[in-house]
Order: sequence, then structure tokens, then C-alpha cells
Amino acid sequence: MSSALELVQDASQRNSTGSKDEGPEAVVRFRGGGFDPRPNAWIGWAAIIGLMAIWQLAAASGYLSPLVLPSPVQVGSALLKMAAADDFTSQVSASLSRVASGWLIGTIMGLIVGCAMGVFSIARAGALPIVSGLYPIPMIAILPLLIVWLGIGESSKTAVIVLGVFSPTVISTFSAVDNVPRGLIRMGQSFGLSWRSIVFKIILPGSLPGVLAGFRISAAIALILLVSAEMIGAEYGIGALILLAGNLMQTDRLVAGVLLLSATGLVISWLLGRLEKALLKWR
Repeated sequence: MSSALELVQDASQRNSTGSKDEGPEAVVRFRGGGFDPRPNAWIGWAAIIGLMAIWQLAAASGYLSPLVLPSPVQVGSALLKMAAADDFTSQVSASLSRVASGWLIGTIMGLIVGCAMGVFSIARAGALPIVSGLYPIPMIAILPLLIVWLGIGESSKTAVIVLGVFSPTVISTFSAVDNVPRGLIRMGQSFGLSWRSIVFKIILPGSLPGVLAGFRISAAIALILLVSAEMIGAEYGIGALILLAGNLMQTDRLVAGVLLLSATGLVISWLLGRLEKALLKWR
């Protein structure tokens, strides 16, 4: 037994000091910090700048035709011209209002149904087959039917985003609630917590990381459905702008519209990141 203890002490001293001759007062390095990622924003900006530089060099050297893929300078010039146009604000505001309203309504509905499925057995048994059958359907395929039901106006475009966001939100919320450790729930029950306290103090905080992760997925789906809906039946919007530029073979305006969508997605991702930091301080 004493020899085993001596071996452990010898290994500890070697890991901390590199030699056991430095004495028992050497400080052992703490190795229990866990996974603690640190943000490195400058690396992301450096990667974007490097990619843009390679793109510009390829276009300037003639490897990329302006008709196939215009240079970043040409795309930036087209974006500035689009921003100076009189209808640019209406184009962007129309898309933002559609995606915001559709995502918000679909998320609220999905949270309610997903939480009910995770907490109540009857809700799980009744809603799970319906949601499982609804999730694989590409929602853009039912847009013509929604146009027949709701008309060509804003209602049909918002409805397709609501339906597209609803199913993944339900699934992510239900999975997050269902994956809360049962030991925590049993511990709350053993301490005599009420059902309401268990739900609001154990289940909801424990499922919040998974729910917020599902928000990122549903936001991306909302943007995809927004562009598809605007390409099919919209006069204003970023999707309609991209479709018009493609029909006229204006590739610089087309790429500028795509970059505008990318910027919108980055802003949404940043906002969701701020929401996660605000709600998950306890981690």
C-alpha cells in the first residue's frame, strides 16, 4: 500500500515540476477546469478577409469571369448602388418583417407544443405522430396551396415560414425537455418540491440550452423559406430582388443580394448569441 502511495506522489511531482527533486512544496497544475472555449473574433475576420483577397486576386487575374462570378469590388459597387435606390429600404424591410413575424409565431407555437409533449404523456402521445409526419414535408411545396387558401399577399408568405419553423422548434424543445436528467427531477421530488417548482426550477432551466440551440436551426430555416416564398410570389423582398437579378443575368446584383442575406443571417446569429449569454449566465 505504501509503495502505491509513493508511486502516486512521484507521478504527481513529475507532472507538476518535471522532476521529483524539487521537493514536496511544488504546485500541482490544476487540470479540472473543464471545456471553456474562448472567443477569438479576430480569427474569423482574418479568415473572411483572406477569402475575399483570394476571390479578388482570382477575378483580377482572369481565372474568374465577371459573368460567372464578379469580383468583390464589383459586388460591393453593386451593393452600394442597390442601397442608394429608392426602393431598397422597402425591399429589406419587407423581408425582415416577414421573417420576424413568421419566426416569432412559429417559435411560440413550437415552444408551447414541445413543452407540453415533454411534460405531459397525453400531449406526447397525441402530438408526436403529427409532428413526426409534418417535419419531413418541404414547406415550400405547400406554398401554392397556402396561396389558394390565404391569397397572394403577406399571409401566405408568413404562414409558410410559421409552418417551417414550428416543426423543428417542437422537436428541439421536446428533446431538450425529455433529456433533462431524471435524477434532478427525483431529487426535487424527494425534497418535497411542488410540480410547478419542478417544472420552472428544474425542467425549464435544464432544457434551455437545447431550446436555444434549436432557435439557430429554426432561424436558418426561416431565412431559406423567406427567399423561396419571395421568389415564387412577391413583388418586394430580398428574394424577389435576387430572382430579378438572375433573370437579367446581373450576377453582381445577384451576389450582392446573397451577401445581404448572409449579413442578415449573421445579425440574427449574433442576436441569438446575446440571448444565450443573457439566459445562460448560470452555466
